[in-house]
Amino acid sequence: MKHRAVITGMGVVSPVGNQLDKFWNSLIEGKSGIGLLTRFDTTNLPTKVAAEVKDFEPTDWVNKKESRHMDRFAQFAMAAAKMALQDSGLDLETLDKERAGVVIGCGIGGVTTFEEQKEVLMAKGSGRVTPFFVPMLISNMAAAHLSIEFGLQGSSMTIVTACASATNAIGEALRIIQRGEADVVFCGGTEAPITSLAFAGFCAAKTMSTEKEHPEQASRPFDQRRSGFVMGEGAGVLVLESLEHAEARKAHIYAELAGYGSTSDAYHITTPRPGGAGAARAMKLALDDAGIKVEDVDYINAHGTSTGPNDSTETAAIKTVFGDVAPKVAISSTKSMTGHLMGAAGAIEAIICALSIENGAIPPTTNYGEPDPECDLDYVPNIARKQAVNVAMSNSLGFGGHNATIVLRKFI
Repeated sequence: MKHRAVITGMGVVSPVGNQLDKFWNSLIEGKSGIGLLTRFDTTNLPTKVAAEVKDFEPTDWVNKKESRHMDRFAQFAMAAAKMALQDSGLDLETLDKERAGVVIGCGIGGVTTFEEQKEVLMAKGSGRVTPFFVPMLISNMAAAHLSIEFGLQGSSMTIVTACASATNAIGEALRIIQRGEADVVFCGGTEAPITSLAFAGFCAAKTMSTEKEHPEQASRPFDQRRSGFVMGEGAGVLVLESLEHAEARKAHIYAELAGYGSTSDAYHITTPRPGGAGAARAMKLALDDAGIKVEDVDYINAHGTSTGPNDSTETAAIKTVFGDVAPKVAISSTKSMTGHLMGAAGAIEAIICALSIENGAIPPTTNYGEPDPECDLDYVPNIARKQAVNVAMSNSLGFGGHNATIVLRKFI
Protein backbone atom coordinates (compact mmCIF):
# COMPACT_ATOMS: atom_id res chain seq x y z
CA MET A 1 0.00 0.00 0.00
CA LYS A 2 1.37 3.42 -0.98
CA HIS A 3 0.45 6.01 1.64
CA ARG A 4 -0.56 9.53 0.66
CA ALA A 5 1.43 12.47 2.07
CA VAL A 6 0.13 15.92 2.95
CA ILE A 7 1.69 19.21 4.04
CA THR A 8 0.38 20.39 7.41
CA GLY A 9 2.94 22.94 8.58
CA MET A 10 5.48 25.32 7.04
CA GLY A 11 8.15 27.70 8.27
CA VAL A 12 10.46 30.03 6.39
CA VAL A 13 13.49 32.26 6.89
CA SER A 14 14.10 34.28 3.73
CA PRO A 15 15.33 37.55 2.27
CA VAL A 16 11.70 38.68 1.83
CA GLY A 17 10.40 37.72 5.26
CA ASN A 18 10.87 35.36 8.17
CA GLN A 19 7.21 34.45 8.72
CA LEU A 20 4.81 32.80 6.30
CA ASP A 21 2.45 35.72 5.93
CA LYS A 22 5.17 38.33 5.41
CA PHE A 23 7.00 36.00 3.01
CA TRP A 24 3.89 35.38 0.93
CA ASN A 25 2.67 38.98 0.93
CA SER A 26 6.08 40.24 -0.17
CA LEU A 27 6.09 37.87 -3.13
CA ILE A 28 2.54 38.71 -4.19
CA GLU A 29 3.38 42.40 -3.97
CA GLY A 30 6.53 41.87 -6.03
CA LYS A 31 8.86 43.10 -3.29
CA SER A 32 12.55 42.34 -3.72
CA GLY A 33 14.82 41.02 -0.99
CA ILE A 34 17.89 41.81 -3.08
CA GLY A 35 20.20 44.72 -2.30
CA LEU A 36 23.82 45.78 -2.06
CA LEU A 37 25.72 43.27 0.06
CA THR A 38 26.34 44.49 3.61
CA ARG A 39 28.23 41.62 5.25
CA PHE A 40 31.70 42.26 3.81
CA ASP A 41 33.56 44.59 1.47
CA THR A 42 32.85 43.95 -2.23
CA THR A 43 35.14 46.69 -3.58
CA ASN A 44 37.36 44.27 -5.47
CA LEU A 45 34.56 41.95 -6.59
CA PRO A 46 32.53 42.24 -9.80
CA THR A 47 29.31 41.30 -7.97
CA LYS A 48 28.01 43.72 -5.35
CA VAL A 49 24.53 42.38 -4.63
CA ALA A 50 23.01 39.57 -2.60
CA ALA A 51 19.69 38.54 -1.06
CA GLU A 52 20.44 38.68 2.67
CA VAL A 53 18.15 37.60 5.49
CA LYS A 54 17.18 40.62 7.60
CA ASP A 55 16.09 40.90 11.22
CA PHE A 56 17.16 37.39 12.16
CA GLU A 57 18.18 36.82 15.75
CA PRO A 58 19.20 33.21 16.44
CA THR A 59 18.52 33.52 20.17
CA ASP A 60 14.83 33.97 19.33
CA TRP A 61 14.91 30.27 18.47
CA VAL A 62 17.75 28.67 20.45
CA ASN A 63 19.43 29.64 23.69
CA LYS A 64 22.54 31.79 23.55
CA LYS A 65 24.99 29.03 24.48
CA GLU A 66 23.61 26.60 21.93
CA SER A 67 23.47 29.23 19.19
CA ARG A 68 27.23 29.84 19.58
CA HIS A 69 27.80 26.19 18.71
CA MET A 70 25.68 26.26 15.55
CA ASP A 71 26.63 27.62 12.15
CA ARG A 72 24.23 30.10 10.57
CA PHE A 73 22.79 27.44 8.22
CA ALA A 74 21.76 25.31 11.22
CA GLN A 75 20.32 28.32 13.03
CA PHE A 76 18.15 29.07 10.00
CA ALA A 77 16.92 25.48 9.89
CA MET A 78 16.05 25.46 13.59
CA ALA A 79 14.04 28.67 13.25
CA ALA A 80 12.14 27.46 10.17
CA ALA A 81 11.44 24.07 11.76
CA LYS A 82 10.08 25.59 14.97
CA MET A 83 7.80 27.82 12.89
CA ALA A 84 6.64 24.79 10.91
CA LEU A 85 6.01 22.82 14.09
CA GLN A 86 3.90 25.62 15.54
CA ASP A 87 2.05 26.05 12.25
CA SER A 88 1.26 22.34 12.08
CA GLY A 89 -0.24 22.12 15.57
CA LEU A 90 1.61 18.85 16.20
CA ASP A 91 1.89 17.85 19.84
CA LEU A 92 5.37 16.46 20.42
CA GLU A 93 4.27 15.01 23.74
CA THR A 94 1.82 12.61 22.08
CA LEU A 95 3.74 12.05 18.83
CA ASP A 96 5.19 8.57 18.25
CA LYS A 97 8.77 9.81 17.86
CA GLU A 98 10.04 6.49 16.55
CA ARG A 99 7.78 7.11 13.55
CA ALA A 100 8.91 10.70 12.97
CA GLY A 101 11.99 11.77 11.04
CA VAL A 102 13.94 14.57 9.40
CA VAL A 103 15.24 15.03 5.86
CA ILE A 104 17.01 18.33 5.19
CA GLY A 105 18.83 19.48 2.07
CA CYS A 106 21.97 21.62 2.22
CA GLY A 107 24.37 22.35 -0.58
CA ILE A 108 27.40 23.76 1.24
CA GLY A 109 27.06 23.49 5.02
CA GLY A 110 28.99 25.54 7.57
CA VAL A 111 31.12 27.68 5.29
CA THR A 112 30.90 30.61 7.76
CA THR A 113 32.48 28.43 10.43
CA PHE A 114 35.09 27.18 7.96
CA GLU A 115 36.23 30.72 7.10
CA GLU A 116 36.20 31.96 10.70
CA GLN A 117 38.19 29.02 12.06
CA LYS A 118 40.75 29.19 9.23
CA GLU A 119 41.45 32.76 10.36
CA VAL A 120 41.82 31.56 13.95
CA LEU A 121 44.24 28.84 12.83
CA MET A 122 46.41 31.25 10.87
CA ALA A 123 46.40 34.03 13.47
CA LYS A 124 46.49 32.13 16.78
CA GLY A 125 47.53 28.55 15.98
CA SER A 126 45.87 25.14 16.02
CA GLY A 127 45.34 25.16 19.78
CA ARG A 128 42.78 27.93 19.46
CA VAL A 129 40.53 26.21 16.89
CA THR A 130 37.19 25.52 18.54
CA PRO A 131 36.37 21.90 19.44
CA PHE A 132 32.97 22.60 17.88
CA PHE A 133 34.56 23.23 14.46
CA VAL A 134 33.59 19.90 12.90
CA PRO A 135 30.06 19.70 14.38
CA MET A 136 29.42 23.24 13.17
CA LEU A 137 30.89 22.64 9.71
CA ILE A 138 29.38 19.38 8.50
CA SER A 139 26.23 19.61 6.39
CA ASN A 140 24.23 17.00 8.29
CA MET A 141 24.09 19.07 11.45
CA ALA A 142 20.91 20.96 10.53
CA ALA A 143 19.02 17.66 10.38
CA ALA A 144 20.80 16.42 13.49
CA HIS A 145 19.89 19.50 15.53
CA LEU A 146 16.22 19.18 14.54
CA SER A 147 16.17 15.49 15.41
CA ILE A 148 17.74 16.17 18.81
CA GLU A 149 15.61 19.24 19.58
CA PHE A 150 12.31 17.50 18.80
CA GLY A 151 13.36 13.99 19.87
CA LEU A 152 12.61 12.53 16.43
CA GLN A 153 13.97 8.98 16.28
CA GLY A 154 13.00 7.90 12.78
CA SER A 155 15.20 8.35 9.74
CA SER A 156 17.34 11.50 9.99
CA MET A 157 19.36 12.41 6.92
CA THR A 158 20.81 15.18 4.80
CA ILE A 159 20.63 15.40 1.02
CA VAL A 160 23.47 17.21 -0.76
CA THR A 161 22.72 17.72 -4.45
CA ALA A 162 23.75 21.37 -4.86
CA CYS A 163 20.76 23.55 -5.82
CA ALA A 164 18.46 20.52 -6.02
CA SER A 165 19.14 19.55 -2.39
CA ALA A 166 15.92 20.75 -0.78
CA THR A 167 13.65 19.39 -3.51
CA ASN A 168 15.40 16.02 -3.32
CA ALA A 169 14.99 16.14 0.47
CA ILE A 170 11.26 16.78 0.19
CA GLY A 171 10.97 14.04 -2.41
CA GLU A 172 12.82 11.52 -0.26
CA ALA A 173 10.61 12.46 2.69
CA LEU A 174 7.63 11.70 0.45
CA ARG A 175 9.06 8.25 -0.25
CA ILE A 176 9.48 7.57 3.49
CA ILE A 177 5.82 8.43 4.06
CA GLN A 178 4.67 6.47 1.01
CA ARG A 179 6.50 3.35 2.19
CA GLY A 180 4.83 3.58 5.58
CA GLU A 181 8.11 4.02 7.47
CA ALA A 182 7.02 7.21 9.24
CA ASP A 183 3.90 9.17 10.09
CA VAL A 184 5.64 12.57 10.17
CA VAL A 185 8.76 13.91 8.45
CA PHE A 186 10.21 17.40 8.85
CA CYS A 187 11.72 18.18 5.45
CA GLY A 188 13.13 21.06 3.44
CA GLY A 189 16.45 22.84 3.10
CA THR A 190 18.79 25.44 4.53
CA GLU A 191 21.76 27.45 3.31
CA ALA A 192 23.97 30.29 4.56
CA PRO A 193 26.50 30.77 1.74
CA ILE A 194 27.02 34.54 1.85
CA THR A 195 30.65 34.58 2.95
CA SER A 196 33.65 36.22 1.37
CA LEU A 197 35.20 32.94 0.20
CA ALA A 198 32.03 31.43 -1.27
CA PHE A 199 31.13 34.74 -2.86
CA ALA A 200 34.59 35.11 -4.40
CA GLY A 201 34.38 31.57 -5.75
CA PHE A 202 31.11 32.20 -7.56
CA CYS A 203 32.47 35.52 -8.84
CA ALA A 204 35.47 33.66 -10.25
CA ALA A 205 33.12 31.25 -11.98
CA LYS A 206 31.36 34.26 -13.57
CA THR A 207 27.92 32.93 -12.66
CA MET A 208 26.56 35.84 -10.58
CA SER A 209 24.84 39.02 -11.69
CA THR A 210 27.04 42.07 -12.16
CA GLU A 211 24.18 44.58 -11.84
CA LYS A 212 25.25 47.51 -9.64
CA GLU A 213 23.03 50.52 -10.29
CA HIS A 214 19.69 48.87 -9.52
CA PRO A 215 20.35 45.99 -7.10
CA GLU A 216 16.68 45.01 -6.79
CA GLN A 217 16.67 44.32 -10.55
CA ALA A 218 19.77 42.13 -10.54
CA SER A 219 17.83 38.87 -10.88
CA ARG A 220 16.01 38.78 -14.23
CA PRO A 221 14.90 35.21 -14.94
CA PHE A 222 13.97 34.48 -18.56
CA ASP A 223 14.79 38.08 -19.56
CA GLN A 224 17.16 38.79 -22.45
CA ARG A 225 19.21 41.09 -20.17
CA ARG A 226 19.94 38.52 -17.44
CA SER A 227 23.56 38.47 -16.33
CA GLY A 228 23.67 35.77 -13.66
CA PHE A 229 22.08 34.63 -10.42
CA VAL A 230 21.94 36.51 -7.12
CA MET A 231 23.19 34.62 -4.07
CA GLY A 232 20.60 34.27 -1.32
CA GLU A 233 20.33 32.62 2.08
CA GLY A 234 17.67 31.19 4.36
CA ALA A 235 15.68 28.05 5.07
CA GLY A 236 12.32 26.44 4.51
CA VAL A 237 10.91 23.51 6.46
CA LEU A 238 7.67 21.63 5.82
CA VAL A 239 5.85 19.18 8.06
CA LEU A 240 4.89 16.22 5.92
CA GLU A 241 2.42 13.70 7.31
CA SER A 242 0.69 10.59 6.14
CA LEU A 243 -2.90 11.41 5.28
CA GLU A 244 -4.13 8.99 7.92
CA HIS A 245 -2.08 10.69 10.64
CA ALA A 246 -3.12 14.19 9.59
CA GLU A 247 -6.81 13.32 9.39
CA ALA A 248 -6.77 11.51 12.73
CA ARG A 249 -5.71 14.72 14.49
CA LYS A 250 -7.87 16.95 12.23
CA ALA A 251 -4.87 18.91 10.98
CA HIS A 252 -5.12 21.76 8.50
CA ILE A 253 -3.87 20.49 5.14
CA TYR A 254 -2.24 22.99 2.79
CA ALA A 255 -1.81 20.57 -0.10
CA GLU A 256 -0.99 16.99 -0.98
CA LEU A 257 2.57 16.20 -2.02
CA ALA A 258 1.64 13.91 -4.87
CA GLY A 259 4.70 13.22 -7.01
CA TYR A 260 8.49 13.27 -7.18
CA GLY A 261 11.03 12.75 -9.93
CA SER A 262 14.83 12.80 -9.80
CA THR A 263 17.36 12.38 -12.62
CA SER A 264 20.93 13.20 -13.61
CA ASP A 265 22.14 14.95 -16.74
CA ALA A 266 25.38 12.92 -16.66
CA TYR A 267 26.85 15.70 -18.77
CA HIS A 268 28.89 18.47 -17.07
CA ILE A 269 29.79 19.72 -13.57
CA THR A 270 28.15 23.15 -14.03
CA THR A 271 26.42 23.35 -17.42
CA PRO A 272 23.00 21.73 -17.98
CA ARG A 273 22.63 19.26 -20.83
CA PRO A 274 21.52 21.23 -23.92
CA GLY A 275 17.83 20.77 -24.58
CA GLY A 276 17.14 19.91 -20.94
CA ALA A 277 16.55 16.19 -21.41
CA GLY A 278 17.39 15.41 -17.77
CA ALA A 279 15.12 18.13 -16.41
CA ALA A 280 12.34 16.97 -18.73
CA ARG A 281 12.62 13.39 -17.46
CA ALA A 282 12.44 14.58 -13.84
CA MET A 283 9.24 16.48 -14.61
CA LYS A 284 7.71 13.54 -16.43
CA LEU A 285 8.63 11.13 -13.63
CA ALA A 286 7.03 13.44 -11.05
CA LEU A 287 3.84 13.78 -13.08
CA ASP A 288 3.65 10.02 -13.65
CA ASP A 289 4.26 9.40 -9.95
CA ALA A 290 1.37 11.74 -9.13
CA GLY A 291 -0.87 10.33 -11.84
CA ILE A 292 -1.38 13.83 -13.23
CA LYS A 293 -1.67 14.85 -16.89
CA VAL A 294 0.13 17.91 -18.25
CA GLU A 295 -3.24 19.50 -19.02
CA ASP A 296 -4.00 19.56 -15.30
CA VAL A 297 -0.91 21.53 -14.21
CA ASP A 298 -1.83 25.13 -13.38
CA TYR A 299 1.49 26.51 -12.17
CA ILE A 300 5.20 25.76 -12.42
CA ASN A 301 7.59 27.40 -9.99
CA ALA A 302 10.64 27.29 -12.23
CA HIS A 303 14.23 26.90 -11.16
CA GLY A 304 14.72 30.10 -13.18
CA THR A 305 18.11 31.24 -11.91
CA SER A 306 18.58 34.24 -14.23
CA THR A 307 21.58 32.59 -15.89
CA GLY A 308 21.74 32.20 -19.64
CA PRO A 309 22.06 28.40 -19.87
CA ASN A 310 19.56 27.54 -17.13
CA ASP A 311 16.61 29.63 -18.25
CA SER A 312 16.67 28.62 -21.90
CA THR A 313 17.35 24.96 -21.04
CA GLU A 314 14.51 24.81 -18.51
CA THR A 315 12.16 26.43 -21.01
CA ALA A 316 13.11 23.79 -23.58
CA ALA A 317 12.53 21.05 -21.02
CA ILE A 318 9.07 22.37 -20.18
CA LYS A 319 8.21 22.42 -23.88
CA THR A 320 9.41 18.83 -24.24
CA VAL A 321 7.14 17.62 -21.43
CA PHE A 322 4.10 19.83 -21.98
CA GLY A 323 4.11 20.07 -25.78
CA ASP A 324 1.21 22.17 -27.09
CA VAL A 325 0.08 22.80 -23.50
CA ALA A 326 3.33 24.59 -22.54
CA PRO A 327 2.23 28.13 -23.58
CA LYS A 328 -0.93 27.78 -21.46
CA VAL A 329 0.84 26.99 -18.16
CA ALA A 330 1.62 29.82 -15.75
CA ILE A 331 5.35 29.78 -14.91
CA SER A 332 7.24 32.07 -12.56
CA SER A 333 10.65 32.31 -11.00
CA THR A 334 10.41 33.76 -7.53
CA LYS A 335 14.21 33.93 -7.47
CA SER A 336 13.65 37.31 -9.11
CA MET A 337 12.70 38.47 -5.60
CA THR A 338 14.32 36.03 -3.16
CA GLY A 339 17.59 35.49 -4.97
CA HIS A 340 18.89 31.94 -5.23
CA LEU A 341 18.96 30.18 -1.87
CA MET A 342 20.93 27.33 -3.44
CA GLY A 343 20.49 24.21 -1.27
CA ALA A 344 17.43 25.79 0.38
CA ALA A 345 15.82 27.10 -2.82
CA GLY A 346 13.56 24.12 -3.43
CA ALA A 347 12.19 24.32 0.11
CA ILE A 348 10.94 27.89 -0.04
CA GLU A 349 9.67 27.25 -3.56
CA ALA A 350 7.72 24.18 -2.42
CA ILE A 351 6.20 26.42 0.25
CA ILE A 352 5.31 28.94 -2.47
CA CYS A 353 3.55 26.20 -4.44
CA ALA A 354 1.56 25.16 -1.37
CA LEU A 355 0.59 28.77 -0.65
CA SER A 356 -0.39 29.28 -4.29
CA ILE A 357 -2.79 26.36 -3.95
CA GLU A 358 -4.04 27.62 -0.58
CA ASN A 359 -4.56 31.22 -1.70
CA GLY A 360 -5.47 30.88 -5.38
CA ALA A 361 -2.71 33.21 -6.54
CA ILE A 362 0.58 33.03 -8.42
CA PRO A 363 3.54 35.26 -7.57
CA PRO A 364 5.21 36.98 -10.52
CA THR A 365 8.56 36.87 -12.23
CA THR A 366 9.71 40.41 -11.52
CA ASN A 367 12.22 42.46 -13.55
CA TYR A 368 10.89 40.93 -16.76
CA GLY A 369 11.03 43.51 -19.53
CA GLU A 370 12.95 42.29 -22.56
CA PRO A 371 11.78 38.89 -23.85
CA ASP A 372 14.36 36.32 -24.88
CA PRO A 373 13.39 34.52 -28.11
CA GLU A 374 14.51 31.23 -26.50
CA CYS A 375 12.31 31.87 -23.45
CA ASP A 376 8.86 32.42 -24.91
CA LEU A 377 6.40 30.97 -22.41
CA ASP A 378 4.05 32.60 -19.88
CA TYR A 379 6.33 33.71 -17.04
CA VAL A 380 3.65 35.74 -15.16
CA PRO A 381 5.62 38.95 -15.76
CA ASN A 382 5.93 41.53 -12.99
CA ILE A 383 2.41 41.35 -11.52
CA ALA A 384 0.93 38.55 -9.42
CA ARG A 385 -1.99 36.68 -10.92
CA LYS A 386 -5.19 35.74 -9.11
CA GLN A 387 -5.89 32.25 -10.37
CA ALA A 388 -7.15 28.97 -8.95
CA VAL A 389 -4.24 26.55 -8.58
CA ASN A 390 -5.18 22.90 -8.23
CA VAL A 391 -1.84 21.44 -9.32
CA ALA A 392 1.58 23.05 -8.93
CA MET A 393 5.03 21.82 -9.92
CA SER A 394 8.42 22.93 -8.60
CA ASN A 395 11.72 22.36 -10.42
CA SER A 396 15.23 22.43 -8.97
CA LEU A 397 18.34 21.88 -11.08
CA GLY A 398 21.79 21.68 -9.50
CA PHE A 399 25.47 21.80 -10.40
CA GLY A 400 26.62 18.32 -11.25
CA GLY A 401 23.53 17.68 -13.35
CA HIS A 402 21.11 16.98 -10.49
CA ASN A 403 17.45 17.45 -11.48
CA ALA A 404 14.53 17.20 -9.06
CA THR A 405 10.83 17.94 -9.45
CA ILE A 406 7.92 17.70 -7.05
CA VAL A 407 4.20 17.97 -7.78
CA LEU A 408 1.65 19.32 -5.30
CA ARG A 409 -2.13 19.18 -5.68
CA LYS A 410 -5.07 20.65 -3.87
CA PHE A 411 -6.35 18.28 -1.20
CA ILE A 412 -9.99 17.44 -1.62
